[in-house]
Order: sequence, then structure tokens, then C-alpha cells
Amino acid sequence: EVQLVESGGGLVQPGGSLRLSCAASGFNFEEYGMSWVRQAPGKGLEWVSGISRNGFRASFAESVRGRFTISRDNAKNTLHLQMNSLKSEDTAVYYCAKGESSDYELAPSGQGTQVTVSS
Repeated sequence: EVQLVESGGGLVQPGGSLRLSCAASGFNFEEYGMSWVRQAPGKGLEWVSGISRNGFRASFAESVRGRFTISRDNAKNTLHLQMNSLKSEDTAVYYCAKGESSDYELAPSGQGTQVTVSS
């Protein structure tokens, strides 16, 4: 069974930083591009960032480009999202997903991690 367990969320002030992590299991992690996806209160899912299988290619939504960095460690089956210069509009539940872009696939039991940006 595919499992993606997100962690690292929390409450942070505007302008602050957080680093999210995702522990993957149940599939061959290094064979898949991966993404971060978020869902703000009352809104639909928004693709945030994706990374290729080998980590050499990364892409970002316009709303986070220049502030967020995505990385992966294939030896540890982990995915990360470094979020800097956080804004109130970044408040959302963040999920990791299989797939590098809009064709992502969420884990059936994914809980996500809550990020709240507020003063």
C-alpha cells in the first residue's frame, strides 16, 4: 500500500520559514517524480511544486516561485519542501503526492500537514 506521511507543519508568522517532510513507503520511490499539493480552507487542491525522479528538475507554481524549494533524498525515501517568506495565503493543508506535475496522485490515507501563517 502506498503511504505518504507528511510532517513539519505548524504556526508561523508572516515572513517566517518552515520545512516540510514526506516519508514515502509502499512503492519504489526513486522511480517516481513527486509533488507537493495544498488545500486552503474552503478551496480546492492546488499543485505547488514538483521534482523529477533524480531530483535534477524542479518546477513551481507561480504563487510560490522564488520562495519555496523542493528536494528529495532517494536513499531515505523522503521528500522535502523548504518554505521561506511565508504569506497568509500560504495557509493550507499540505500533501505530498506521486507524480511530478498536474497528473499527481495522492495517497489514499494521506493526512497532510497543516501550515498556518498568521501574526
